[in-house]
Amino acid sequence: MPKAARIAVLVNPANRSIAELILRDIPEAARALGLQIQVVNASTSREIEAAFATIARDRADALFVAPDGFFNSRRVQFATLATHYRIPAVYGQREVVEAGGLMSYGTDILDNYRQVGVYTGQILKGAKPAELPVVQSTKFELVINLKTAKALGLDIPPTLLACADEVIE
Repeated sequence: MPKAARIAVLVNPANRSIAELILRDIPEAARALGLQIQVVNASTSREIEAAFATIARDRADALFVAPDGFFNSRRVQFATLATHYRIPAVYGQREVVEAGGLMSYGTDILDNYRQVGVYTGQILKGAKPAELPVVQSTKFELVINLKTAKALGLDIPPTLLACADEVIE
């Protein structure tokens, strides 16, 4: 969506730490890219439905859904509403794309589990948790659902498809 100018950002205000982190960083990134941001809140299934209606009514060009455990549990709802309202949406979890969402970019959850296993192994071998280094995710993945792109009338550039870690057809 090279001509997108208005981006809606959906956050869960009940997940304060993530919402604050997202809302702290997005305005600066939006300014640097020349984008307008519309923040929409939802913390229940009904609020998610209302949020999509608002985003469609306000004619946002695209939607970014902040990573959130509750949102991930509603992945089918997100995919269905985004397709219904014809809103191109990007998520932080691949599971939404597997359920029919357009695309995701986020940490590789399997790699995170592997890191947890390494830590657990070190602790079981006698390492003190307080002495272990803090490790952040270093492996990210881009997942694109071509079926959803076609349903939304979007042509995904071949260069973006080539960058994707997985393309769902």
